[in-house]
Amino acid sequence: MRHNKTVNHLGRQASHRKALMANMAVSLILHKRISTTLAKAKALRTYVEPIITKSKDDSTHSRRMVFAYLKNKEAVTELFREVAPKIAERPGGYCRILKTGFRQGDGAETCFIELVDFDTEYTQNGGAAKKGAAKGRTRRAGGAKKTATATENATPAAETPVAEVAAVEAVAAEVE
Repeated sequence: MRHNKTVNHLGRQASHRKALMANMAVSLILHKRISTTLAKAKALRTYVEPIITKSKDDSTHSRRMVFAYLKNKEAVTELFREVAPKIAERPGGYCRILKTGFRQGDGAETCFIELVDFDTEYTQNGGAAKKGAAKGRTRRAGGAKKTATATENATPAAETPVAEVAAVEAVAAEVE
């Protein structure tokens, strides 16, 4: 029985597991998004989030502490220069896990793990566009109201992109 055993050993010895987590953390920091198995992603999240929290304080001591975990100068530099300023106000939850299905060979559940503030689909402009698009769809039968507002808001034919392209082509033909 696994009572009170919080660490997933991932079928590896301690030194192998430590090297695996360090390498995956470096890849996550440098690339902002990696694909892996769900078990490794969950283990990586518990490994990398305290490291990202340490990066909020840009001091020599915190840089040395982070380097002891990551063992990669480029990753430490990237973490303190680009990642830390973006997550400065965030109280935690720096990683997002998105399940992607099952692997063909062994059936392992795969996923993406990514840094939250670096995904444009979910943050700022991209998220607002998605919310606005999703809000337009509803199960109510308000078809008449939608068609009336659609005709009122329609742009004249001369202002549509197709008409503009046709006008430009016509001018180009006259010049030749």
